[in-house]
Amino acid sequence: MKYDLLHIQGKPYVLVPLHDYRAMVSGDNDNALPDDVLDALAAAQESPVRILRKHRGFTQAELARRAKISRPYLTEIETGKKDGSIRAIKALAEVLGVHVGNLT
Repeated sequence: MKYDLLHIQGKPYVLVPLHDYRAMVSGDNDNALPDDVLDALAAAQESPVRILRKHRGFTQAELARRAKISRPYLTEIETGKKDGSIRAIKALAEVLGVHVGNLT
């Protein structure tokens, strides 16, 4: 594979096609998220919790119950009114089957 080398402020960077980058960071994991979900997460126009909840097919009530948090609290996390406690984010990540970093 050939990649482009860029220099930005004197530092070298390699330009990698997005699908190659995703394969590198996911290790071609069978549990990897589909490209449309990864694109939505990268765009950051919607809460990552909401994106992943919809992808997994959960209602707010079901995700909240499984994560052992209240539905209103989940709503506040999804709308950005609250960041969510460490415990809540860890529980949501576990239920959604993703790394905590995907929710922050």
